[in-house]
Amino acid sequence: MTSTADWLAGARPRTLPAAVAPVLAGTGVAAYADQAVWWKALLALVVSLALQVGVNYANDYSDGIRGTDADRVGPMRLVGSGAATPGAVKAAAFTAFGVAALAGLVLAATTAWWLVAVGLVCVVAAWFYTGGNRPYGYLGLGEVMVFVFFGLVAVVGTTYVQTQTWEWAALYAGVGIGALACAILVANNLRDIPTDTVAGKRTLAVRLGDERTRHLFAFLVLVAAAAVVAVAAATTWWALIGLGFLARASVPTRAVLGGATGPALIPVLAATGASELVWSVLVAAPLFLLG
Repeated sequence: MTSTADWLAGARPRTLPAAVAPVLAGTGVAAYADQAVWWKALLALVVSLALQVGVNYANDYSDGIRGTDADRVGPMRLVGSGAATPGAVKAAAFTAFGVAALAGLVLAATTAWWLVAVGLVCVVAAWFYTGGNRPYGYLGLGEVMVFVFFGLVAVVGTTYVQTQTWEWAALYAGVGIGALACAILVANNLRDIPTDTVAGKRTLAVRLGDERTRHLFAFLVLVAAAAVVAVAAATTWWALIGLGFLARASVPTRAVLGGATGPALIPVLAATGASELVWSVLVAAPLFLLG
């Protein structure tokens, strides 16, 4: 029997700040435009959290049946460890996607029906990251898709369902959030270079190699800092308070540039996720207050 603790671990709760951050940032932009709709923000949060949990379970299932997780350094995986059957994990993934779809349908019905197509693309992208015959996560495209869906789409979409207008600040915030979401995946794949290489998983980290992957991580943190400035230029210079995220991001950045490997990179994932959440809180706070 799979315990509740096992299912919670399989959902990878340390990744959930990456689902909260884009909704917070997007709602901050909507609030600054004086068009925040709180029940829509909460539904957007449900969509984001459910998609994050769904993709975590989907990755667990797909990597598990391929044997990619047979010799895993990172957190426990349900299928790879034998704690749950592949069928049960697959069902959990689609249950989470179903929750996201229901919340998304309500948002589409009250905003614009073309958002249904956007939601469908999000679910398809979540599944085929490691699912299907040619998963794009195995081809080095994972970071690109994370940037697009957990950055740009998540932030701009959250703002749009509330304002129904185009806001440049949402795009800039999406770049910042997307960069840090990518950094989480970069750190994860940096840790897994040895095992992914053996398993034939050609992630971007495997393709770039150890040293250039570490430089990519630092570059993404700098992109997130530049995005704070862009948001401030489009809204209020008080948003520059967001640069305070660098105090939190400096810890994982030093670890990555300092050559941390294997288990030593596991805390980097949580610290980078926390940095993304801090980014969103510090940038959104003045937008809420001055909106």
